[in-house]
Amino acid sequence: MPHHGNEAEHSEGNGDEREGARQQKPVIRDNRKVDPETGAARHPEGEAAAPTEGNAAPTEGDALSQAEEILNGVEVPAEESVASGAAAEAQAAELRNDLLRLQAEYVNYRKRVERDRAVAGEMAVIGVLNSLLPVLDDVDAARQHGDLEDGPFAAIATKLENALKTYGLERIAETGVEFDPTIHEALIQQPGEDIDVDTVSQVLRSGYRSGERVLRAAQVIVAVPA
Repeated sequence: MPHHGNEAEHSEGNGDEREGARQQKPVIRDNRKVDPETGAARHPEGEAAAPTEGNAAPTEGDALSQAEEILNGVEVPAEESVASGAAAEAQAAELRNDLLRLQAEYVNYRKRVERDRAVAGEMAVIGVLNSLLPVLDDVDAARQHGDLEDGPFAAIATKLENALKTYGLERIAETGVEFDPTIHEALIQQPGEDIDVDTVSQVLRSGYRSGERVLRAAQVIVAVPA
């Protein structure tokens, strides 16, 4: 094919075309996040690179350690130490007083419980004794009529009276003693001889008491000074 122009121009033009072709080759970008050769993670463009050992950011544990070191390095003034000791001593004294108060309350509670228990036991015994008083009246009546002079019933009556004595039961049946309205009930008064005060001359029905408690007053005839 015939060429127009000189040969140098054609050679120069072909060189420029080849140079442009070389410059327009496609660019291949490797966007893989892991380097296939080293296995290390890659950081995409625009993200901050991982801190190196020289400029590594402090972790939370390091910050706490630093804060603890700072606090440990702070010296507490002597005045604050004395104040803390005084506060601890005051608190110990308060706790000791609370303990003593609780101990006293417990001792009082235990005494009250024991006292209530003793009173409850005494009332139970008194209830039983009161229920047996009519039986004792029948025993007295039988003895006065001579029905308990001997025999098995006399032995049973004696055992009953002795058993009740172990529970503190006492008979009120004395004659010739001064009249006492706390343990005697005067049914009849009659003039007496050679007496200066009211005196029990006869017991119509025996009375009973348990300790200091009078279960039943004795019904008596009282002789008064003439």
